[in-house]
Amino acid sequence: MGHVEINGAPACVEALHRAATWNYGHFTSMQARRRTVAGLDLHLRRLREASADLFPERTPPADRTIVELIEHALGAARDASVRVTVLPAAADPTATDVMVSVSDPVPDTPGEPLRVRTIVYERELPHLKHVATMGLTYHYRAARRAGFDDVLFTTRNGQVSEGSVWNVAFWDGERVIWPDAPQLAGITMQVLRLGLKKLGVPYEQRRLSTAALAGMRAAAAVNSHCPNQPIAAVDDVALPDHRTLTGLLREAWQQVPWDTVAAGRQPGSDS
Repeated sequence: MGHVEINGAPACVEALHRAATWNYGHFTSMQARRRTVAGLDLHLRRLREASADLFPERTPPADRTIVELIEHALGAARDASVRVTVLPAAADPTATDVMVSVSDPVPDTPGEPLRVRTIVYERELPHLKHVATMGLTYHYRAARRAGFDDVLFTTRNGQVSEGSVWNVAFWDGERVIWPDAPQLAGITMQVLRLGLKKLGVPYEQRRLSTAALAGMRAAAAVNSHCPNQPIAAVDDVALPDHRTLTGLLREAWQQVPWDTVAAGRQPGSDS
């Protein structure tokens, strides 16, 4: 499985070249299961707010239009990886184009615990999931060459922020801790917070220095591919006791209903 559509039509070479050359836009990624998506309304809000930020002079795509384009691109597929990218339209300076990429689904089961290293890196416009990803990809590849599995970013003043393409959750033995630093508010992180609240599991967002990680018992990477990927170590800080945290995150993930991808759905409707 794998194809790309722009505004509901198969993407031509010229359109793909333009998207790659301009390198200006934003996107959101999701996993579809049985034609439902976790946090679909959160994805739509992300696209709406990012469009207002990056394209204030252009008309943003309506939520209904985006859902229709996702539904169309899925075709007969029930399970898939979906990426929705909003780009400036070439022919109309007041409009935007919506590119929907569909590929094989990714299993959401955790892999072996990750060994990650920290690096000082702050994404431009960190609150946006934008297409300028060279920096984070460079640092991910550098970490892999150095023998690590992935990379965890810190700010210039030593505060933990986010992973390469994931948010990070920590467990201090009593509550889930999310770093408070400039970062992307990941959809999976938002869904997990809703689930944790339903379970009555305490969580908080606070500033975390790299030195503070020695006081944590566990850590996990969370994104649309997996809501509870355990982290074995950050630099030389071992975090081996991940079962409580990853179990809570998995249970929280299961608390939130998935939304049906259908043009006629109402915002906030359950699957």
